[in-house]
Amino acid sequence: MAQAADAARTVILTVDDDPGVSRAVARDLRRRYGESYRIVRAESGESALEALRELKLRGDLVAVILADYRMPQMNGIEFLEQALDVYPGARRVLLTAYADTNAAIDAINVVDLDHYLLKPWDPPEEKLYPVLDDLLEAWRGSDFRPVPATKVVGHRWSARSSDVREFLARNQVPYRWYSADEPEGQRLLAAAGLDERRLPLVITPDGTPLAEPEAPELAARVGLATTPAADFYDLVVIGGGPAGLGSAVYGASEGLRTVLVERSATGGQAGQSSRIENYLGFPDGVSGGQLTDRARRQAAKFGAEILTAREVTGLEANGSARVVRFSDGSAIAAHSVILATGVSYRQLNAPGTSDLTGCGVFYGSALTEASSCQGHDVYIVGGANSAGQAAMYLARGAKSVTLLVRGESLAASMSYYLIQQIEEAPNISVRCGTVVEAAHGSEHLEQLTLRDVASGRTELVDAQWMFVFIGAAPLTDWLDGAVLRDDHGFILAGPDLTPDGRPPAGWELDRPPYHLETNIPGVFVAGDARAESAKRVASAVGEGAMAVMLVHRYLEQS
Repeated sequence: MAQAADAARTVILTVDDDPGVSRAVARDLRRRYGESYRIVRAESGESALEALRELKLRGDLVAVILADYRMPQMNGIEFLEQALDVYPGARRVLLTAYADTNAAIDAINVVDLDHYLLKPWDPPEEKLYPVLDDLLEAWRGSDFRPVPATKVVGHRWSARSSDVREFLARNQVPYRWYSADEPEGQRLLAAAGLDERRLPLVITPDGTPLAEPEAPELAARVGLATTPAADFYDLVVIGGGPAGLGSAVYGASEGLRTVLVERSATGGQAGQSSRIENYLGFPDGVSGGQLTDRARRQAAKFGAEILTAREVTGLEANGSARVVRFSDGSAIAAHSVILATGVSYRQLNAPGTSDLTGCGVFYGSALTEASSCQGHDVYIVGGANSAGQAAMYLARGAKSVTLLVRGESLAASMSYYLIQQIEEAPNISVRCGTVVEAAHGSEHLEQLTLRDVASGRTELVDAQWMFVFIGAAPLTDWLDGAVLRDDHGFILAGPDLTPDGRPPAGWELDRPPYHLETNIPGVFVAGDARAESAKRVASAVGEGAMAVMLVHRYLEQS
C-alpha cells in the first residue's frame, strides 16, 4: 500500500456504463485502497475524460485507470487511448467479458494496456487486489510525479503566442495558458514586471520569466536538450520526423553513437496528425503525438541524444569526417550523416494570409487550436491525407468543416479509408475545384474569398479558422552547393544519381552510391526529403532503418 503522504491526492479511476457494476467496482476498490487513495468513478467515457482533465488541472495524480470494454459511444479501448494523452503514466486495466479477450489483447498494442480483467472479478481478494497491488507498486516505482507546469501569458490572436504554445505542445512540455486580458494573466504580468507590449511571457517551472523567448532559449529553459554532449559521433541524424526517429532508434540500438538534431519539435508533419489509421500495428489508429512520444522515448532508451531547437545551416566533408554546422556558428562531426529533414507545408499565396498567419490562419493541424474551434465553422485547404485527418479530428467539435480542394476529387491524393470517413461525417463538406482567393480580417481572420477554378466565380464567406495543407516543400535549401537535389529541392540518392550509369561529379569511390546515399559518401537521405519518396509514415520509418543498415555497410568499408 502507498504511504499516505505520497497518495494523499492520488486517484484510482474506474469507468463502467452499468451503474450497478460501476458501484460494485468502486465499493471493492474503496474497501482495499480507500484509506490511501481517492476512488473516482464514472459511467461513460466522456464523463471519465472530463474528470481526468479536471484532475489534471488541479495537479492531482492518477495511479490506475480501470475501464469497461463494452460501453456505448466510446468503448474502453477508445477511452483509454484518449486517457493516455492526459495521464500517460497511469496504469491501464481493461474490464472485459470472456468473449472480448481478443479485443483486450489488441489493446496491448493500441494503448499499452497493463492488464485486462475478466468479469466477474469475484472474489476480489483473488482476482482484483493482487493485480492492483502489483500495478500500484509499479506506478510508485516509476517517475509518476507531475512536472510543474510552465505558464504562458499571451494574446489570443497572436502569431507569436500561437508559435510558443505549439512549440511546447509538440515537445510534450506541460503548460498552462493565460490570456493577457484576464485577471490571472494580468497578475502574472505584474509579478514579472512586464506589460502587454512584450508578449508572450513564459514563466518556467522554477519561476523564471522569459519575455518573447526565441525557440533555443525556450527549449533550454524548459528542460529540452539543446547542446551536444560530444564533438564527434558515429552518426548524426538531421530531422526528427518518422524517418529521423527511425534512424535514431535503429542507429542507437545497433551500437552507433547517435545524435538526432531537430530544429523545432520531433514528429515532423506526422507528429501534428490527429489520427494515423493506416500505420502497421495500430488497428484503431494512433495520434501523431502518441507515436512521436513513443518513438522519442524508444530512441532515448537506446542511448540516442536528441537535440531540440537547433538549426543546421551547413554540411561539408572534411576528410573522413562529415561536419554539421549550426546557425550559432558551432559544429559537430561524425563518420556518417542521415538527412531526414522532411518537408513543410507550402505557404498559401493569397492576399491577407501572411498577415493573419497564427491569427486564424494556420499551417498544419495546430492541435493546440482545436479546442477553440468548438461550435465554429472551420475551413481546411488541401486534399491529401493530412487534410483529411485534420477534418475528421476538428469535426468532433466544430459546427461545420469545409474541405477546399483545388482538384476535381479527393481520390487522386487521399487514402480511400479517409474518403469514406469524410463522406459519412454529417458536418464535413467537400468543395472541389475551389481555391482561396483572399483572406480578410483586422486582428484575426473574419472572412475568406473563395474562387471556383472552372468558372472564375467568387464568393465571400464568414470564417474564423482556416488550416492549410497544400503541397510539400523540402527543407533542403541549406544544402545548396553541397548535396545534389532535383528541380523541386528534393535530395537525389542512389540510382537517381547515376541515370546514365556514370557516378556523380566528384565521386571518388570505386563503387556507385548505395541506394539511399547522396553524392557525398557517408551522407544518406531518408523520408519525405528524398526525391520520389512515398510520403507515408511507414515508408519513412522503413527508410530510416534502411539508411542505418547502409551506414553500417559504409563504415565497414571505410
